Formats: sequence, structure tokens, C-alpha cells
Amino acid sequence: MPDLVAVWEAHMAAEFEAKDARAAVATMCDDTLLIHVPVATGARGRDAVERFYAEVFIPSWPADTTVEPGSRTVGGERIVDELVVSGTHDLPMPFWLPGVEPTGRRFSLPHVAVVAFRDGLIASEHIYWDQASLLVQLGLLADAESLPVLGVAQTRAYTDATYPLNELVERVSST
Repeated sequence: MPDLVAVWEAHMAAEFEAKDARAAVATMCDDTLLIHVPVATGARGRDAVERFYAEVFIPSWPADTTVEPGSRTVGGERIVDELVVSGTHDLPMPFWLPGVEPTGRRFSLPHVAVVAFRDGLIASEHIYWDQASLLVQLGLLADAESLPVLGVAQTRAYTDATYPLNELVERVSST
């Protein structure tokens, strides 16, 4: 049985450490699928994914980007990872924020990656995050205080076991 965790970790290292699109797609099936679900960016097929990684995804991450692991669930042909991605929005990020100029603001955002495997290679990546909380952190969501979104508090609630829960419920009930 292939070591799915080793394949996934090699894939992530190629993307975020080596910044090597070719090495990243070497871990993927020919008919792989990458989709960033909140904004429907990504690609279908190994060649298209390699182009997407090389031209759009990898060069768009800020130099101070960090990816911190949260929880991981490993099944027979699937890994589900929770991750916190943080950095400074100091360059265009079209895979995440199409058409948005850099704001210079910090972001820290929980993500979920649902990674399916076939024959020991990545068959698909479905990546999820809360786009509204990202937009709040970058100052792009007007009147966020009147909406049920958290911004960076979402990451704090996820990473800090003492962080108070139900702030949104209490905010609404106190008005």
C-alpha cells in the first residue's frame, strides 16, 4: 500500500518550500483535479495543473507565507487535512483573490484540504476556506460588523482552546 501521507507531504513541500510545479504534479495522476472551491480556481489534468501551479499559484504566495498543520484524517484512499495558512497580502493572489490588488494586510485562515488518491498518486484536491473571513481580514468586506463573519477571530477560535465561542450569537443578541 502506498504511503499516502508521504505523497501528500511531498506535494505540499514542492508547492510551499521548493516552489516547484513539476515536482508537485509528479505526485498527481494524469487526470488529476485541483479546485479551490470558494472561488472555483484550479485546473483539470496534470498538464493544466502544472501550468496553474507554475504561472498562478506558486508565484503568488507571499514570501512570509506559513502553512501550519491542524488535524489530519487518513482513510484508505483519502486524506483530509485542516491547515492554517498565514501571511501578508503583499502581491496579487489570483487563485484566491481574483482581481484584487494587494492590500498589505496580514491574513490567517483555516483551510480544509480533501485529497483523494488513486494508485498512490493524488487524483484530486478540493480546498476549502471561508472567503468572507479572508475578505474581512484584508479590509475588503464593507460593514463586516453587521454580518455573521469573524475575520482573524476564526483562526483564533480554531487554534486557541480558550478563545470564547458564540461571539457572533452574543453580538446579534446584544443589539
